[in-house]
Amino acid sequence: MCVLEVLHQKGRQRFTRVGELVGSISQRMLTKTLRQLESDGLVLRTVYAEVPPRVEYELTDMGTSLCAAFCSLWVWAEQHEPALRALNATRIAARSE
Repeated sequence: MCVLEVLHQKGRQRFTRVGELVGSISQRMLTKTLRQLESDGLVLRTVYAEVPPRVEYELTDMGTSLCAAFCSLWVWAEQHEPALRALNATRIAARSE
């Protein structure tokens, strides 16, 4: 979801930049994730015949529509985060008694 969100917010990006924007993700996991998203038809990978080769990633129309669906979930989570954290803290406190 983080890779999709980065490409949704920032548009077409190179591999290294996607990794920087996602944050704590290994190069191996980013490669695996991008390959899977490409295989699923959510991300388009474009290779430019340059030296050194340039590779860019961007969302497909289907990837963009999935991000729109996730947007509602993100908004809900942000709105309810304080209540969810309080509920979790109450549960933890009850267990320790």
